[in-house]
Amino acid sequence: MTTFYNDLETRSQADRETAQLAALLGQIKIVDAAEQSCLTGGDRVQSFDDLRHLPVLRKSDLVKWQTETPPFGGIPVSNITHVFQSPGPIYEPGGSSTDWWRFARFLTACGIGQGDIVQNCFGYHLTPAGTMFENGARAVGATVLPAGTGQTELQVQAAAAIGCTAYAGTPDYLKVILEKADAMGVSLKITKAAVSGGALFPQLRQFYADRGITCLQAYATADLGNIAYETTPGEGLIVDEGVIVEIVTPGTGDPVPDGDVGEVVVTSLNPDYPLIRFATGDLSAVLVGQSPCGRTNMRIKGWMGRADQTTKIKGMFVRPEQVATLVSRIDGATRARVIADRDGDSDTMTVQVEGTSLDEGAISTAVQDVLKLKGTVMCCDDGTLPRDGIVIEDRRTYDT
Repeated sequence: MTTFYNDLETRSQADRETAQLAALLGQIKIVDAAEQSCLTGGDRVQSFDDLRHLPVLRKSDLVKWQTETPPFGGIPVSNITHVFQSPGPIYEPGGSSTDWWRFARFLTACGIGQGDIVQNCFGYHLTPAGTMFENGARAVGATVLPAGTGQTELQVQAAAAIGCTAYAGTPDYLKVILEKADAMGVSLKITKAAVSGGALFPQLRQFYADRGITCLQAYATADLGNIAYETTPGEGLIVDEGVIVEIVTPGTGDPVPDGDVGEVVVTSLNPDYPLIRFATGDLSAVLVGQSPCGRTNMRIKGWMGRADQTTKIKGMFVRPEQVATLVSRIDGATRARVIADRDGDSDTMTVQVEGTSLDEGAISTAVQDVLKLKGTVMCCDDGTLPRDGIVIEDRRTYDT
């Protein structure tokens, strides 16, 4: 029987949108009221469709803002008990209130709750992952062994001595622990695994299944906490109730049709740290339909690559934002794809533009104006470019 953390997971989409819109407007109000407001256009938001009017916030923006106004760049932060540092460096706040990072629903989906002892092998030093999962484990009533990483022999000894029943950590490290336990002749009681921070390959999931361990994965970031989580292998990841997820064309804030690949942009509804339209830099797509587990929120297909496709061609950087600008400059254009390749020892660039009544000469002029490069132009009919989220494709290979 499927267990739910609370009834928010099974509410109607209409009820969800009503509640989340109210929370979104509250977030906008908090940011607008800040002494150094980092939001423009908040007054234009009256519905979810209006989110596209707000600017996309990127990690590079956070680094710049935090350098100018440490530690959180002027974003209004409240009720925090921790400050973390991630590469960049970027500083993230953390709180200790119940399920502050929203991992309780994921852990519940993994079957983790009261009576479980979780061997938490996420890092506890500077970065927030260890504390994130511990906060979620507390919310579901589980006991935590704050193991961190490394010292595998000690990990095995501790897990056996206290009877750990669940694992939290990267997908591959549990295999290291299990194999070390085998070598030591130690039997472990772990039957549940909640993983994140890396790829859960099918053969690795099967390795765990063969040992009687159910392994599910979550998609999360240090800035946002949990974004989406698995409940059933092969059925996508269900978006958490505390965030709004958009899939947009890389380099823009424009949503793509359901099923098309684009960049994951997330709005957190946590009033303690209101991040609005934060770009993760990851690619994914909406998985149409409702999960068979009974949860009713939107699903995404999981990690499908990186959205930051910035590529150097002929010594010049070409960025997704420039491709978006290029499309806006061309009459009748709906999308474009820049292809970098090689001809002998030289770079080549082909720009494919999709649309109607396109003028090749006008496109060539726009390409030179926006990208500052010359290249081959191809006019394509509507619907012919792949919907894979790639706007800059690098086909070059370098033999050494």
